[in-house]
Amino acid sequence: MHRYSRRRFIGRSVAAAAAVWSTPLILARGAQETAKVTDPLGVAVVGVGGRGGDHLQAFLADPRTTIACVVDIDEQIGQRRCQAVAEKQGTAPRYVRDVREALDDPRVQIVSTATPNHWHALCGIWAMQAGKDVYIEKPISHNIAEGSALVAAAAKYQRICQVGTQCRSHSALRDAVHFLQVERGIGDVRFARGLCYKRRRSIGPLGDYPVPEQVDFNLWSGPAPYTQPRLTRPQFHYDWHWQRLYGNGDSGNQGPHQTDIARWGLGIQTHPLSVITYGGRLGYQAERNDPNYVDAGDTPNTEVSIFDYGDRCIVFETRGLSVDQSADEELNKLFQSTDGNKVGVVFYGSEGVLVQLTYTHCIAYDKNLQVLKEFRGGGDHYGNFLDACLARDPALLHADAHEGHLSAAIAHLGNISYYLGQQHLVAPAELKQTLASAPSLDDNEATADRTIQHLVANGVDLEKTPLALGPLLRFDPQAEIFPDAPEATALVSREYREGFVCPTKDAV
Repeated sequence: MHRYSRRRFIGRSVAAAAAVWSTPLILARGAQETAKVTDPLGVAVVGVGGRGGDHLQAFLADPRTTIACVVDIDEQIGQRRCQAVAEKQGTAPRYVRDVREALDDPRVQIVSTATPNHWHALCGIWAMQAGKDVYIEKPISHNIAEGSALVAAAAKYQRICQVGTQCRSHSALRDAVHFLQVERGIGDVRFARGLCYKRRRSIGPLGDYPVPEQVDFNLWSGPAPYTQPRLTRPQFHYDWHWQRLYGNGDSGNQGPHQTDIARWGLGIQTHPLSVITYGGRLGYQAERNDPNYVDAGDTPNTEVSIFDYGDRCIVFETRGLSVDQSADEELNKLFQSTDGNKVGVVFYGSEGVLVQLTYTHCIAYDKNLQVLKEFRGGGDHYGNFLDACLARDPALLHADAHEGHLSAAIAHLGNISYYLGQQHLVAPAELKQTLASAPSLDDNEATADRTIQHLVANGVDLEKTPLALGPLLRFDPQAEIFPDAPEATALVSREYREGFVCPTKDAV
């Protein structure tokens, strides 16, 4: 197995980049015509157990690409995917455990990664240093510094880097944003609320569990701390989302879709000036009627973050408990549903409201909540990525590394405030008193009331298991530090293991 040093990556990447950028991959016959490829581009899909299956299907369906490599630390899943790909494309891809072996493969021009979050940035940087274009699932990074490094790598190595916030390519959202920003269809819009009212059950009791035999746990851990070949959660795959070492909770799982749309619709191209978060991992004791029950997850299942941009504001709300009895009447009207599960964005304008209901459907209302206009339609995000690859033009991308970084950082900033305040437990009155003075364009106290009502409806006793309140943190968008809180700045990055160090933006 090859071990890549920075020197080796740079040497390879310079030669590879020169070759790729000088090779005529398209035959231009007019600006509006589809580029024609001489040979299909070879794709390595990394992490194929869950979301990676969608990557495989998309590249299999596009005649401009072929699946050259399947990369997964779980050999059973990897070999099964290879067999399925072979049946569809007629040739079998190569299976490897380690992405570095795929980067050595001359047949690979594109790396498409759907690994756990803690691998996203390092996989993308290594690929770009090796002269490959990359498609990276959201969130683009596990922390803020990793996002900055990816932006720097894409620029330095002149690589095409698309982030998997696919709504950027959907006509419903593109038309809705045009309606907001260009047509000013609901007037002046300065505030957006992102919602992840999405049931997430307990991932099982905190304990000591074996790693599946077919899994290379050292390689899976990669940039994260190595916890020895044992797990603290019952289910190996997917449930890493709810453990802080690897995932970012729903604010960094579902959240980057909604916060990206919110930021896009508000026309924001910077980080927020401040953030404050409250929440907790609550309710599972009540569900199981066991006050001593400890869930294996350590990310919040209830979380509200307020992001102040000065003249604009985003609030993101996560509710992981049952929402059947806790959605308010106004949201039911806006989403045209009494179902408590609501995942979307609400834009509040001076002349109305616009709601993103699904990835392919938005509705604009006037002040009286009468429908003004509806927007429907999907799109091909992978196709947009390939268009940019073939044209060697990152400006064609709908979701480049910079956009992905700004949207992922929203989740990271919210989580930093939460983790710093995890031991600061407050009663509802203290919570609302503190929020009353927090910079925001929202009614912070009303949002807190709705959150409290949701928890009470799920049997949470806020005297026994109160909410945690994080500090109000001022953020420097250019330096990407917290000027008044070195303990928060320390969480902008993380400690890395030897052999899996994610470089900083100045060292890519």
